Amino acid sequence: MKTRSVLYAVALVCAAIAPSFAHHTAVIVNKGNVIEKITSAQLTKIIRGEVKKWSDGKNIILVLHKDSAGEREALEHLNKMTASEWRTFVAAHRETIIFVDTDAEVLKAVQSEPGAVGLIEVHSLGSSVNVVRIDGRLPLEAGYLPH
Repeated sequence: MKTRSVLYAVALVCAAIAPSFAHHTAVIVNKGNVIEKITSAQLTKIIRGEVKKWSDGKNIILVLHKDSAGEREALEHLNKMTASEWRTFVAAHRETIIFVDTDAEVLKAVQSEPGAVGLIEVHSLGSSVNVVRIDGRLPLEAGYLPH
């Protein structure tokens, strides 16, 4: 009986902490992009299409996953939108967003488009893109993006 109680306690702890480690997103840009840091407010304006060019004049191209619950949740939170509002927004802006299936495809799109900005899981990062600091923080630091 004692063993069973310990196992239940361990399972409960694991279940409670798993979601907090499940989604660690990094905002990335093309290696040629001079942007190193932006605020979350600036990122929101970029995602919403309110800012269409980088400070160096390059057109901003948003690269997102077609179906990523964690990314969608982060974007909904960042943009202060409900899931329904986010779906409506995406449907209305399909021509300004590149949708891909995997982190590898996000990396490829961001590498090939000088003004591209994308979101990927931290474990997929490599040296082929630059990671953008958000509000002065890097991925996995508290307050970087909602996760």
